[in-house]
Amino acid sequence: MQSVETRLRVRYAETDQMGVVYYANYLVWMEVGRVEFCRAAGGRYRDIEEDGYLLAVLEAHCKYVSPARYDDEIVVVATMGEANARLPRFDYEIKDAVTEQLRATGSTSHIWCGPDFRPRKLAAKYWPVFGITK
Repeated sequence: MQSVETRLRVRYAETDQMGVVYYANYLVWMEVGRVEFCRAAGGRYRDIEEDGYLLAVLEAHCKYVSPARYDDEIVVVATMGEANARLPRFDYEIKDAVTEQLRATGSTSHIWCGPDFRPRKLAAKYWPVFGITK
């Protein structure tokens, strides 16, 4: 699976006093894209967590290119970056759904943990979801 697109509409509550999307909401949208990527690839977060795997964020990056505003429809494009059984990375583009103008790019790096938050290697049955081959 190459990438998954998720469409969202900017809610008024996501904007700041200047009428543009508050910067932290882009990270929330990246999470939405990541969850939908996993679902489309055949692995629901809920099922993975019920099997005792938590996906903790190690790093998050976001480069803001142009502002999104209230009622804009946006597309979050989530792509699997480098991944192995311990450390997956996701890459993102956030674009205007109508004009395709780039709003932001980013990435999140993660580590698989157990319920005790100690690092844990992901079970091989989930490897296809993340494009892991060995």
